[in-house]
This record gives sequence, C-alpha cells and structure tokens, in this order.
Amino acid sequence: MAVRSERSFTLACRWIIAAAKAKKGKKMAERLAEEFIAAFNNEGAAIKKKQDTYRMAEANRAFAHFGRR
Repeated sequence: MAVRSERSFTLACRWIIAAAKAKKGKKMAERLAEEFIAAFNNEGAAIKKKQDTYRMAEANRAFAHFGRR
C-alpha cells in the first residue's frame, strides 16, 4: 500500500534531519544543507534510508499472501 503524500513528506523530513544529526564536526545548519544537497542529487543517508525501506516493503509484499486465508 502506498504512503500518503503527507506521511511521505513527514518521513522525508525526519530522515533528512536524522541524517544531518548523525554527522559531526560542523554546525547543524551546514550539515542540514549538505544533506539537502545530497538528497537533491539522489544520494546521502536519507536517500539510502528511503531505498532500504522500499526494499524491505517489496520483500514483505512478496510474502504477504501467506498470512491470508
């Protein structure tokens, strides 16, 4: 089942902020700007999280019919 647009925006924001917080050594504004640029270029930790979540959902979808009767 697809995620609603409001939920996808919230998840994207959460993943970008978490990725920026995970980096150390610079000010938060700089880390956040770098993560936004990386996301725009379809790379970075937030995009990896999105891809991993999608892969997990696809794998679970393949086995979803086993639980039904």
